[in-house]
Order: sequence, then C-alpha cells, then structure tokens
Amino acid sequence: MTFRSARWMIIPVAAVSLSACGINSVPTKEEAAKAKWANVEAAYQRRADLIPNLVETAKGAAQIEQSTLEGVIQARASATQVKLSTDDLEDPAKVQAFQQAQGAVSSSLGRLLATVEAYPDLKSQQRFADLMTQLEGTENRINVSVQDYNGAVQDYNTTIRTFPDIIGAKIVHGAKPMTPYKAITPNANQAPKVDFGS
Repeated sequence: MTFRSARWMIIPVAAVSLSACGINSVPTKEEAAKAKWANVEAAYQRRADLIPNLVETAKGAAQIEQSTLEGVIQARASATQVKLSTDDLEDPAKVQAFQQAQGAVSSSLGRLLATVEAYPDLKSQQRFADLMTQLEGTENRINVSVQDYNGAVQDYNTTIRTFPDIIGAKIVHGAKPMTPYKAITPNANQAPKVDFGS
C-alpha cells in the first residue's frame, strides 16, 4: 500500500470520527431546543392576545372590581416587556425573569376567574364562555410546549456533557448548558380552573 492510497483511506475515517464528536449533533440538538422554545413563546403570545378580549368582555358584562381587571392588564403588559432570545436560554437569571413575569399573568388570571364566579350573568354569556374555553386550551398548549422544550433541553444538555460529543461541544462550539423551564410558584404549571357551573 502506497502513501497516496493510504491517505485516501484516512479521509473517510477522519470524517466518521469527527461526525461522532458532536460536530453535527450539538448544533442540531441546540436548534431543536430553540425551535421548541419558539413554541413556548408562541403559546404565551396567544395567551397575551386573548387577555384584552377577556378583560373587555368582563368589563362590558359586569361591574367587576376594577383592581382585578387592572391587575390582569398590568401583569400582561409586564410579561410582554420581558423578552428572552434564544441566546438567553443559557442564562438562568433571564429565564427566571421570564418565568416570573408569566407566573404573574397566571396568578392575575386566577384572581379574575375567582371574581367571575360572583357574576353568574357574565359566566352565562356565550362570548365570555368562548374566551374562557380558548384560554383553557391555550394554558394546555403552554404546558405541552414547556414539556417539549424541557425534553429538548435535556437532550441537548446530555449531548454536550457526554463522550464523544463533548469534544465537539467544548472545542468547536463552545457549548453551554441551556436552562430548563421550571415552575417558580406552586401549581404554576396548572391551567387556571375554568368552571362554567352556577
């Protein structure tokens, strides 16, 4: 075997070796986690878009305590101001700030739903009932999206910490672990309870 023919055999072996070192798997899994995060953001945006209609319907149908409505409006406004780019997913403090803002929205919605119980006329209105159904579905989507994101983060974080992918993760990509989404407040991962019964 000559040097020239041996050299051509080394190239495929080197390519296979490099592919097993996280050169491709690390960015693939990172992008998958970022795509799952986009789904989380989309679900929270859908909730934010529903809230003004919910509040306006509640205002028009009953004299609900103004402080309750203002709390929902303020929590929504604060939550939409907290931006989290995919580059920030490695920063636990930024992820926690986003989670706290979304938790405040969930809490204020819970207070609104509790207040609505005192207004049977509002609960019986079809528009309000439709909005509540949409909100409940959105809360479920948020929960599923968060679970999918956390699964992708776990896969990515495991990949960048295990051999042989750790080689490419550290040397080539400078990969850092992503932050999973965790419930900050008790029962934050549960959708607000919707009860249309009188």
